[in-house]
Amino acid sequence: MGVYREGKYTLKFTNLPVLAGTYTVAGPIEGQGPLGRYFDLVYEDSLLGENTWEKAEVRMLHEAVDGVLKGRNLRASDIDYLIGGDLLNQITASSFAARDLDIPFLGLYSACATFSEALIVSAMMVASGASNRVVAGVSSHHDTAERQFRFPTEFANQRPMTATWTVTGSGACLIEKEEEANKNLPRLSSATLGRVVDAGIKDAYDMGSAMAPAAADTIKRHLEDTRQVPEAYDLIITGDLSRVGKPLVEDLLSQEGIEVMRVLNDCGIIIYDPKQDVHAGGSGAACSALVTGGYLYKELLNGNWNRILLVATGALLSPTTIQQGESIPGIAHAIAIER
Repeated sequence: MGVYREGKYTLKFTNLPVLAGTYTVAGPIEGQGPLGRYFDLVYEDSLLGENTWEKAEVRMLHEAVDGVLKGRNLRASDIDYLIGGDLLNQITASSFAARDLDIPFLGLYSACATFSEALIVSAMMVASGASNRVVAGVSSHHDTAERQFRFPTEFANQRPMTATWTVTGSGACLIEKEEEANKNLPRLSSATLGRVVDAGIKDAYDMGSAMAPAAADTIKRHLEDTRQVPEAYDLIITGDLSRVGKPLVEDLLSQEGIEVMRVLNDCGIIIYDPKQDVHAGGSGAACSALVTGGYLYKELLNGNWNRILLVATGALLSPTTIQQGESIPGIAHAIAIER
């Protein structure tokens, strides 16, 4: 078998699944950010020519999957499974995109951690021999998320500085067995599945604080299971903890004797320029997908990094649980990407 357990929470892949290609679709604000040149397709209008934001999100995911297939001269019939999700109720953006792609679909939900979860499930299927080619894809949209979780954009409510800006975009990754792929492409080498951690945070405008304990827990357990120090990675990057959650992770791990400040960064911090008035940074399922599929993947191909640990983070709330006064559980899933 190509998958085995290392420690208590971590999976190691012996038949290393290959990250054979990526394709990223970004909204206008994301394209204007510091990573805009790394994205494959940038739209100037968040509606993408559609008549609703929800239809725009479906279109972004469809185009991301089409783009990653065309990049490898593949058709939908060459793909064994499509795995992914989004933030909308019943993951409708992903399901509606999948209905036109004619690929067997497995829908996932870990909020903004869905991207790393999709990569992990895809890697398990390829490494175990259950599949030759899998596409992992996720999406999010600022306006669909605002309408569902907070207030419609037209309401123009004031947000506190701890709030994040949901990334408008989609990212798709092609995961193949080694025989199918170029030998020089990055591999997915290990993954640590996260536990649900609840710090008691009830402020839906401070998801960085809610998710930070889960991120620290997953990083700690990954390093323990693999018997590594943080510097074994060129970069440990969380999904969307923002400027609020990242320092909390550093503090929580420092209390455990783990110093990560030199190698830790966050997708939600680097995807936007602070001058773009996104408050604490970016969030959303597409946040880690755009940064990984665009910026990180291309820097790995260029040889600027050799080993990256992606720790996508998710806040497991819903409008109903917030209205009922529930706290916000967090989740974080980690996956190692190596040249």
